[in-house]
Amino acid sequence: MKTKLINLFAIALISIGSFSCKGEKKNETVASEAQETSETPKEASIYIVNDALSTIEWTGIKPTGKHTGTIKVAKGKIALNDDVIQSGSFVIDMTSITVTDLQGKEKAGLEGHLKGEAKGEEDHFFNVTKFPSASFEVTGISKKENKTFMNGNLTIKGIKKNISFPVSTAINGNTMTLNTEVFTINRTDWGINYASKSIITDIGDKFINDDIELKISVTATKA
Repeated sequence: MKTKLINLFAIALISIGSFSCKGEKKNETVASEAQETSETPKEASIYIVNDALSTIEWTGIKPTGKHTGTIKVAKGKIALNDDVIQSGSFVIDMTSITVTDLQGKEKAGLEGHLKGEAKGEEDHFFNVTKFPSASFEVTGISKKENKTFMNGNLTIKGIKKNISFPVSTAINGNTMTLNTEVFTINRTDWGINYASKSIITDIGDKFINDDIELKISVTATKA
């Protein structure tokens, strides 16, 4: 009997551990008040973003599954001094939102919903007619747990919040690449409240998670 109880306890611990890992948020950000942007030193090297090679991957999750997609980084620049980021800014083309896990009518339907193309659904998500672009401005670089974190103001739908996420850079000749780890933002911090359980308490299982996972990849060329 004692052995059976021990085995059941072990199975319970494994189950709890598995659930925790699956539900763990990746590099969860904490949105705070916008900060002053970083100044660009005179001696810094300027790199101009290549929009054809720069993108943001996103993942949205709901009880019945998840959706994935991309958004283009339209333009921007990054200033480096001794290979360390000093400042930078990016413009994100919200009209370029695409869904990568669906095809045909389902793909077009979800993309249209995210962009707010249907009458009465404009503000469900991003309302790209009113807010065709988002932006990110670097406010600083910090170190934590042997990782480099980029701190900056993320503006979506006219709402500006400061966040921080892990980033790495590499330089090859006149080209630099900037890549983030997957990180998580809470969409309601930017007023994207559609089907949010934290906003609509009686929504049952029809909700969409507040958390959105993002991964940024930028390629830039020295000016």
